[in-house]
Amino acid sequence: MSKRATRTAPADPQLFRAHVVSSAPVTPSMQRVTITGDGLADFDWMGYDHWFRLFMRRPHQDEFAMPEIAAATWWKEYLEIPEDTRPHCSNYTVADYRHEQREIDIDFVIHRGPGGELEGAAAIWACGARPGDQLALLDQGILFDRPDDATEVVIVADESGLPAVAGILKSLPSDTVGHVIQEVPTAHDTRELSKPVGVTLSWVIRDDAHAVAGSKALDAMRRRDTVDPRGYGFVVGESALATGGRRHLHSLGLPKSRITFSGFWKR
Repeated sequence: MSKRATRTAPADPQLFRAHVVSSAPVTPSMQRVTITGDGLADFDWMGYDHWFRLFMRRPHQDEFAMPEIAAATWWKEYLEIPEDTRPHCSNYTVADYRHEQREIDIDFVIHRGPGGELEGAAAIWACGARPGDQLALLDQGILFDRPDDATEVVIVADESGLPAVAGILKSLPSDTVGHVIQEVPTAHDTRELSKPVGVTLSWVIRDDAHAVAGSKALDAMRRRDTVDPRGYGFVVGESALATGGRRHLHSLGLPKSRITFSGFWKR
């Protein structure tokens, strides 16, 4: 039975402390880190694109230091942590949650420079994570907010939105119909995703190190010339993809109130 997106925020947001179990590649551009912790038994997983703020050690830091923070005032308290010990903070999606094992899988997009070197604090941490490494996460809930009367779903994302898309597809009711446009860096980054039979999945292969992520997905989306005004749109990824996708769906007649869009990052 699929969980329905009946609420978009956790009833009682809280900070969870955990440690790494393992780290391994899923595809060339995605690294999966599995974490665990006794407190994760109380993690109220909502399925879909359930996301959280992840706090981890920065590359230059010798150890992880994270004081207790309150959900309502976390940003102010986070900035008050001395810069030399302040952990890196990024937003991530639950790739999978296993209650009995108290484990969460987190998928990280891996970026590399011209010489193949890892780029970005999160990617460096994920690829170098070892069992026992400490971290913390602040629960945030879900963005996906499909109306109960939606006739179809239109989902578009670049690779930064792939973990969210994968979670949404396996959480949707089995009778859902719609279409997904998912952009990835290379053909080797495609993979089998669990989804309703009535939802088609189109992989868009960027295969160009100089192309802006999300641009090909947006082009593919703009070739769509119809949408049911009673449907629901979900567009996430690079800022231009999110805003351009929302604009296109609305131009086809989909009300803004039935479109969720989010710029996960900006070029």
